[in-house]
Amino acid sequence: MNVAGLLTGSRRGARYGWAQLGGDAAGGAIAALIALPYGLAMASLMGLPPILGIFTSILTAPVIALLGRNPVLIGGTASATVPFIAAAVRSQGIGGAAKVSIVASVIMMGFCVMRLGRHLARVPHAVVSGFSCGIGGMMLVSQFDTMFGVGSPSSRSAGSALGQIAALFDHWRGIRLEPFLLALVVIVAATWVARYSPRVPAPLIGVVLAVAIARLFSLHEAEVGSLPSEMPPFIGFSWGPKDVFTVLPAGFGLAFVSAVNILITSRVVEHFRGRHKRMKVSDADAELGAYGIANVCAGMFGAPLSVGIPARSLAVVRCGGTTPLSNLLHAVFLLGILRFGGGLVGHIPVPAIAGVTAWMGLCLLDWSAWRRLPKMSRVDATAFLATAGAVLAGNAVLAVGIGCSLYAVRGIFQPSAISRQTSAHPYLEGAAPDASRRSAEELKAEG
Repeated sequence: MNVAGLLTGSRRGARYGWAQLGGDAAGGAIAALIALPYGLAMASLMGLPPILGIFTSILTAPVIALLGRNPVLIGGTASATVPFIAAAVRSQGIGGAAKVSIVASVIMMGFCVMRLGRHLARVPHAVVSGFSCGIGGMMLVSQFDTMFGVGSPSSRSAGSALGQIAALFDHWRGIRLEPFLLALVVIVAATWVARYSPRVPAPLIGVVLAVAIARLFSLHEAEVGSLPSEMPPFIGFSWGPKDVFTVLPAGFGLAFVSAVNILITSRVVEHFRGRHKRMKVSDADAELGAYGIANVCAGMFGAPLSVGIPARSLAVVRCGGTTPLSNLLHAVFLLGILRFGGGLVGHIPVPAIAGVTAWMGLCLLDWSAWRRLPKMSRVDATAFLATAGAVLAGNAVLAVGIGCSLYAVRGIFQPSAISRQTSAHPYLEGAAPDASRRSAEELKAEG
């Protein structure tokens, strides 16, 4: 793509003016402010150094901006990838997580070459919504130990949400009020800001308020610590025969979930941009190829996978961003924050970051889906509950497989149901409005 195409988000090289630059700059700045607490929280939840959650966006943004098909789709660390990366960190350390991320990135490039992106976009909505709810519940539960001040190795090593709750009860005598209040301040403030000021980075406001309260009342809680502004070093790892049984299944599951996330988020962003024209089915394949290449670059440094982030992408749209330059500027602003404001970020209390993660979990629980549950068909309701339950049980790969298999069984006995399901293909004209609205509800607050 030439320079003019990069600025316009197309290959025609239309004129680019100050108004477009202002929109891209404002959108990039807000996206960076949103990315800061999200990136720190997601990396911490995965068991990685918090700074890697920020460098995921910085390392992948240039590649996505150059090769991606959606000009305002902003990538970064997201909750959908948490189960896979966290499991790899628990079993093999950061090097193992890097292997899983790199394998998933290569598989995503394979999806592009094999033109499977256009088909992955057809994953049933109930499975996607159930996975989102399961991730939300897992994120909320995973922060209880930090929020209540009883963090322990046993609680964080538990592989499921139920195991983490059981570990928390074993340490209930150590519950403290101060960290819970700081986390609660973030949750309440972010909820209020998101409701009344959609353009303001809600979790960042909550974190700033929590820092102020901690200083005012001299609450001495553990802090994030210094964040280096230098590039992280290349991660070291080695491959072994056992990786066939450990890394490959996790890599495939991570690639599948990430691909679905990217394609749905891309369609949601296009809908909110007001573009309802037919999209080329090849765009889905090319988008996965761009993210696959970008994530190989991130994986070499141990940074987690980058996927489409609705909150940042829609913030760019609301601020008037229209071209891939907004994605590049979002990375530049993040680098500037680390370079000139890293000292301030390092003094953020850890319970405040836990509050950000818990707030995202609450947003992902998709309360509208639970209200619709009695009206869903039996297959949709079963797939929704089974997927969410399997995620909470600690197996994200099995969760997606169970949800999709229910529709495969229905397709065998009711072939007519397949045509009804595929009619909602998000990359075909006519299915965008309803599908996009439902996806926006479930993804709008994700980091």
